[in-house]
Parts: sequence; C-alpha cells; structure tokens
Amino acid sequence: MVASLIGLFLSFWIGRSLIKYKYHYTRLIAIFSCFFPKVQIRGGGSRVAREQRSEGNAADLVLKDTATHIAQSNLTRVTGVEVNQTESGLELILETVAGSERLVPLIQPVGNDLVIDILDATLAFSIRTGIEELNPASGISRVTVNQVNENSIRVIITGENQTPSAELVPGRDDLILSITPDGTTAESEPEEEIEVIATGEAEDEDDYFVPDASRTLKTDIPLRDTPASVQVIPQQVIKDQGATNVREIVRNASGVTFSNSAGGRSEQFIIRGFIAERFRNGFRDDLFSTRTQAELANIDRVEILKGPASVLFGRAEPSGIINLVTKQPLREPFYELAFTAGNFDFYRPTLDFSGPLTENGNLAYRLNAAYENAGSFRDGVETERFFVAPTLSWQIGDDTELTLEYSYLNDTRPIDDGLVVLSDNEVANIPFDSFLGDPDIRVDLEENRTELYLDHRFNSNLSLRSLLRYTTATDSRAGATSGIIGGSEDERNFPVGEGGGNQFYETFTFQNDLTVKFDKGSIKHTVLFGLEYTTRFFSFEAEARPSGTIDIFNPSAFEPSTDVPFQLIAIQEFRDDTFGIYLQDQIAILDNLQFVIGGRFDTYSSETDDLVLDVISETEADVFSPRVGIVYQPIEPVSLYASYTRSFTPVSGTGVNNEPFDPERGTGFEIGVKTEIIKDRLSSTLAFYDTTLTNVTTEDPDNPNFDIQTGEQNSRGIELDLTGEIVPGWNIFAGYAYTDATVTEDNVIPVGNRLNNVPEHNFNLWTAYTLQKGSLAGLGFGTGIFYIGERAGDLDNSFFVDGYTRVDAAIYYEKENYRAALNFKNLFDAEFIEGTQSRTTVNPGAPFTVQGTVSVEF
Repeated sequence: MVASLIGLFLSFWIGRSLIKYKYHYTRLIAIFSCFFPKVQIRGGGSRVAREQRSEGNAADLVLKDTATHIAQSNLTRVTGVEVNQTESGLELILETVAGSERLVPLIQPVGNDLVIDILDATLAFSIRTGIEELNPASGISRVTVNQVNENSIRVIITGENQTPSAELVPGRDDLILSITPDGTTAESEPEEEIEVIATGEAEDEDDYFVPDASRTLKTDIPLRDTPASVQVIPQQVIKDQGATNVREIVRNASGVTFSNSAGGRSEQFIIRGFIAERFRNGFRDDLFSTRTQAELANIDRVEILKGPASVLFGRAEPSGIINLVTKQPLREPFYELAFTAGNFDFYRPTLDFSGPLTENGNLAYRLNAAYENAGSFRDGVETERFFVAPTLSWQIGDDTELTLEYSYLNDTRPIDDGLVVLSDNEVANIPFDSFLGDPDIRVDLEENRTELYLDHRFNSNLSLRSLLRYTTATDSRAGATSGIIGGSEDERNFPVGEGGGNQFYETFTFQNDLTVKFDKGSIKHTVLFGLEYTTRFFSFEAEARPSGTIDIFNPSAFEPSTDVPFQLIAIQEFRDDTFGIYLQDQIAILDNLQFVIGGRFDTYSSETDDLVLDVISETEADVFSPRVGIVYQPIEPVSLYASYTRSFTPVSGTGVNNEPFDPERGTGFEIGVKTEIIKDRLSSTLAFYDTTLTNVTTEDPDNPNFDIQTGEQNSRGIELDLTGEIVPGWNIFAGYAYTDATVTEDNVIPVGNRLNNVPEHNFNLWTAYTLQKGSLAGLGFGTGIFYIGERAGDLDNSFFVDGYTRVDAAIYYEKENYRAALNFKNLFDAEFIEGTQSRTTVNPGAPFTVQGTVSVEF
C-alpha cells in the first residue's frame, strides 16, 4: 500500500512538472559585461560559475531570456529603502513584507554606474516617485531607486571615478547589498558573464546568526515574527566547539540542561524543567528509533523550540523539542575528509562528500560516514561505532524536488550507570573513573532510518511537503548489562545484577504539510494545514541473574559470578497508533502586527501484551491542543510577543474504577522580547514563561494500591539568549536562565519539592574570534564558560548534586582548503556530576580533555 501511495504521488507530481515548467525563484542571474569586478555571494549555499563570452551582446541576450522566464510571476512590493553608510562604503536595503517572494537582482555595469534591475517588483505607494541619495559615501556620488514600469525596479549606484563593487548579503526577507567604491576601472577586466545560482540549502556556514528554523516551525516565517522562543545552533558553532555529542551542542541554549545518559548509551535533556522531546527533521526521534547516542556526522544544525509544542508535533512534554536537522546534497562538488584524535584513546575519522550526479545538477547526492573507536575516563569503558548516511536529491522540475535519505548506525558499548548515593545522601567519595560492574559485558545497538521527502510548489503562494519515514532499531546480545541493583547494608558492598535479552523497535510515520499564502484585503495570511500518522511497535525478551557483590571502594577486584542461571523476567509486545490533524494561521494585520492561531486534534491508542503474565492493557486518548500568539513590532528591530499553548502526553493504566487515565496536559504562557541588535547579524531573545503540568498520577489516598490524577507540577522562569556576530570575525553565543520548577500538588511527594535535574540558574557563554586580514588571516580562538547550578537528584529530593562551572577553549587555523583545530574541554579539570537518574545511577562529568581535528576539502 505504501509503495502504491508513493507511486501515485510521483506520477502526479512528475506529470505536473512536465506540463508546467516555471522559472524557480531561487535562481539569481547576475550579468556582467566587460571591465566589471566580481560580485561575491555570501549566503544560502550559493555557487558561482564563470563562462567566457566572445559576442559583444551576450549580456543583453541573457537578460532578455531571463525576463521572459520571470514575466508571469507575482509582484513583490518594496515597502522601504535604506541607504546606510558603512566602514567600507554603503549598505543598500530594499525592504519587503515578511514572507514575500525574494527579490531577483540582475546586475550589470554601464560606465561608472552599477545598474541593478529587479524584475517582478514594484515600489510601495509612499515611495512610488523614487529615492535619490547624493554623495552618500566617499567614492560614491549618487544612489537612485526608481520604478521603471509596472513590474520592475531599477537601482543605479554611481561611482565617482569607477564602477563600485557589490556584495549580496543573506537576509531574512529584504534584499541587502553591500556596496564598496573600490571597483576596478573599465580597462582592467575581460568580458565575462557570471551566473549565480542560489540553492537556498543553507545559510552561510560561517554564520552564528540564523534568521529562521523552517524545519521546526514548518513554515518560512522568520524567528522574529514567531511568538515563541526558538534557538538555532548552527554548523559553525558545532565545528568551533569540536562537539562530539548532542549535549555539547544544546548547552548553548538557555534553559536546556542534561538530565541523564540512560546508562551511558543515550542522552536525555530537560527544557524549562521538563523532559525534552527529541526530533530529527521534524520526525519524533525517541527510544523507538534511537537506542544510543545520536551520530553527528550528518547533522547540519540543531533547532530548539521551547514551551508546549503539541500543535505542530502531537504528543509531547510541555518542555519543548530538540530538532536535529541533517545535511542536504549540494549542487556543486564538495569533498571533505576529517580526523579527530584525543586523550582517552579517542579516534574518529569522518567523510563528507557531495555534488551533482548529472550535468544539469538535477540529481545530486551527499554521503556522510564516520567511524569512532574510543576509550573513556571511566575504567574499562570502550565504545566502537560505524555510521553511514547516503542522501539523494532529485530536482524533478523547477517546482518539485524528491529527497531520499538513509542512515545506518552500529554501536557497541557497556552500560555504565555511573556512581551511587550513600545513606548520608551524598555521592560516594570514590574516584570518578570507578566502573561499578563488569565493563566487558557490552550491548550491541543497531539503527536504520529511511526518509523520503517530496516538496512541490504549485505557485509562489501554495506549496506541499509530504514525508515518509521508516525506522528499525535493535538491542541484542545476552548479558548486555552489569550494574548495581540494590542498596548496601555496610555502605560499601553492593549487589550486582546481570541482564540481557533481545529488543526490536519499528516505526512508520507519514506527514503532509500544505502551506497557503493569501491576502484578504490588507490582511495577509500564512496558513499551515497538516496531517500526520504514526505507528510504533516493539518486542523484547528480558532475562536477569545476580552476579555477586562489588566493593565500590575497590571495584577492580570484582569477579562476576556465573553460577546462577539466567531467569526469564519479561516477554512483551507493544504497539501504538497516532493520527493528528492540525491547522495554523499566521495573520499579518499590519506590517508590524501579527497574530498566530492554531489547533491540533490527535487520537491515540496503544496496546501492551505481557506474554508472561498473559495480560493485555490498552490506552486511548482524544485530545485537542490549541495555540494563540501575537507579535508586535513597535520599531523595526524589536518584536514583542505573547503566547498561550498546550500539550499532551498519554498516560497508561487505570484508576480504582478501572477507568483509563486521561493524558497529562501541559499549559504554557509566555511573553518576550526579540531584538535585532545588529540587523541580520546579532540578535537577542528575552522570555518570561509559566508552564503547568496537570493530570500527574499520584497515590490515591483512599485506595493506596491505586493512583489518582490529582498531581501537578509547575515551572516558571526567565531566559535570555544572545547570538550572532558582533564585528566581522567576532561571534558570540550566550544565554542565562532562571528556572523555578517545583511540585505544586501531590499526595506523596511534598509540595514545594524541586523537579529533579533542574538547576535554578544556568549560564552559557561561547565566543570566538577569527583574524580577517594579514598573514595570519584564518587563525581563530574560542573560549566558553558553562555554569550549571545545584540540582535535586530525584523527585523526593532525597539528595542534591552540586553546581559546577566548566571552561572550554579552542584554537584553530583555516587556510585555503585546510583546517586544523585543538579543543580543550573542561580546561581547569573541574569535578562535577553531569546528571542523575536514581540513587544508584549518577553520571560523573568528563575531566580535562584535549581533542585535535584536521580536515581537508578538495
């Protein structure tokens, strides 16, 4: 059936593409006749190709041909023009309404004039008579912007003695040109034509500033127009910090902290006091599809949406989501090899190849691969993994693209539960490298992911994205875990158990997102309509046995017992199905006032079959999750926003009357301020939030053997994030969060107890500077300070772990196609507890670590 659906889809869209071939709006053509200096394109994964021309009228022919293709497009309205003086010359900004079709510049020189024709555009009524600036900067005598006819604008920049040079700067919606007067004279350059193709695949890889998060928000609405706190950690931050796991990435966002490692094989996080949900390319990426630590070889960036998010993603905790976005194929050849080595026997080669498979670039690929063999500061802990991820992209037509992604991961490691807490409610005073079990007992983990994306644009105002994903994951090998399974009478010798079995996980997801843009009078709408169906399945067999006792003060002397045979403890099968339908409308009432209103209805059902006890349990839920928000911009760089959102999480089980439990509900209120301190370079977000989780199960006071849903938890706080470029070469990523997360109603846990693993204060600062000029250009330095406050170790607040400060540093050098970097992690060798899961599962943080990376592009 799935194959039939795909075939039907492809047949329909391929037929449409053959009938209706349109010029794609992301194709920009800049025509240069003789004597004109280069135009550099810095954004959107742009690619430059040059072709010598012998005919004197080549530029005119290309210009006419381009105009023919674009003539039928909708007009983009330019609402304002800014001419700002800079250190190097001028910055020219043509302002457009958020979400409008991007402007297409056609550039050519005429004498000392730089002529920029913008087709498919019109000036707003207030500036219809044109703009003129005389002597706006040294070396530039005049700038004019005029309406040529009903569907084109002409910009003329006149140099005093020569033709100026121009640089197209990546922007959110506006067309931004950086103009410098130091172009070459009319006799210095040969005649040539330059064709610039903006693929729209990514922002500049060197950027810390990212203006949107379309993979998470599911529309191209800029972050500044979104009534929510969203942080994007781009590829350059990941590279500069030498991150090798997700926790080293998400620590760059305020209010996001590490929770626990699930025995050293996974990573769980907390956002705003509650467990965070993890996604990949908008697909849920929980324990059904990810059985071990996420692989970063094919990850381009990480997008974090804070607060209840069920309107877009269905069942989810009220914390928010962490969305890993993968790398996509490039239309120009790219090859990179890298190798990282560090102390504790860490070795990791990676490969990143991409490029076109056909001459016209319609079919392109990307191949990411990694191998990792590593020791650890933990005694006897060794890991090995292999990862490969090929991706194919087929541009069926100007308006249709089909992308197929596959990834395979094999990971082998011991389950490491860390340290233990003693009866004095303190973590045992033993070396952090102590492994409390048998590290030779290991688990084999395997993951397969297949994802298919179909993107089609009916026209500039109507687009569809259909997504399919199928995943499998396995845990195998009997005797896969060895660790402490109980308390100790003498606070020294603890019982150790050995467990194992086989587990199989499978998921299938089908998503459809239809985006419609239309005007009703002066009001502009961006409507998102979506459907999502997900089914998940797992089966497992588990067995266990005792394997002796371990002296935690002398763990190396532990000799596991194998005298007792394994006993079967569980055989279970589980399946759940979720169907969601959602609708959201972003309404621009004025240029500076927008409303967001949306809702989603989900129906959920699950069945658990315990084959040992011969018991079947079922859970069902029908839930509506609303979202309301407002964004007001009193001045252009500042956005004030407020929002109300809800979330839900299904709860299994029944009460004393055998009535199934209702889903847990999250309710979030948030107000905030977003500021572009430096336009398209440096931004900040200040947020105040209050989130409440209700329908939490707690002991029924009248029937102690049953639960009742009267529990409640609340988290409120303040967050501040600052990201971007301060001056050329100097970047910053900083944040602070105050979080007050407590139990507000419960029949067993004292009201006022702090939620576990949630610090009241956390602070992050990373800043890097790269020399821009001179013989040492490309040499860079980075430093980071990461502070996490004291945290409760469990919900009973029976123990706490201290806060800590970790300092990192980096030095790197890039020249031409080569890059070398040294990353110093935990520079001052602080001892700290990174997270906790229980009194017998306490994760110590890594000591001082040095990792060096060399890479080459060719």
